[in-house]
Amino acid sequence: MQSADTVFAGSIPALYDQYLGPALFEPYAVDLAGRLTGLAAGSLLEIAAGTGRVTRAMARTLPPAVSIIASDLNQAMVDFAAAQPIARPVAWRQADALALPFFDDSFDVVVCQFGVMFFPDKMAGYREALRVLKPGGRFLFNVWGPIEANEFGRVTTEALAALFPDDPPLFLARTPYGYHDPGAIATQLQGAGFTSVAIDTVTLTSELPSADHLAIGFCQGSPLQSEIEARRPGGLAAVTDAVTVVIAARLGPGPISGGMQAHVVTAAR
Repeated sequence: MQSADTVFAGSIPALYDQYLGPALFEPYAVDLAGRLTGLAAGSLLEIAAGTGRVTRAMARTLPPAVSIIASDLNQAMVDFAAAQPIARPVAWRQADALALPFFDDSFDVVVCQFGVMFFPDKMAGYREALRVLKPGGRFLFNVWGPIEANEFGRVTTEALAALFPDDPPLFLARTPYGYHDPGAIATQLQGAGFTSVAIDTVTLTSELPSADHLAIGFCQGSPLQSEIEARRPGGLAAVTDAVTVVIAARLGPGPISGGMQAHVVTAAR
């Protein structure tokens, strides 16, 4: 993984949430929040909270007796998420998931939506989640399946490969869709000290209003932005337009739909 893969700053959080949030992230946020319905009280920590899609879903569904702390490595993400309307108060923190600023045995649940793929050291992140969980606590998170099972990511990556055949931007395949082996994930969690691991595969269909929504979301609302600008300085808008043309040729101008797949992991301390 390249260090730039974890940087979500500048205009990226707003574009990420506006263009990708409703179609790609909201359905899985609702799914994760729904898996916590039995939690009546206690404390919950969200790591790599991003723009707060899961945070807002949990604030809608969990009772007030469950306190929520939402954290992210990127202050820009924290600032954007904290500025969005939410059903009830949440504590927002900038925090590195690999070095959490919380005491041992502090939380009943740790939640993470599509964040562990960005951890430079997965085992360190898993050990930190284990450390801050109370005995019997749960670590609930999801990761994308392979890019071949996620049509929007695949089509965008193929469009960029056609534009940059000698040096294709591979952020999507490398990082968001690059950590998807259930067996390897379970082995790492058990190696970090979790006592049991259950993994469900959830397949859904995503819809976006137009091809340019997808192109803007990925090309300008993710670290792909820096990869494109490094290859074509000043050409981000033109590349986004070219990717839009390819997506429209493959999926239609809009509305467009594509299959998506994620693995949902529950690990117990």
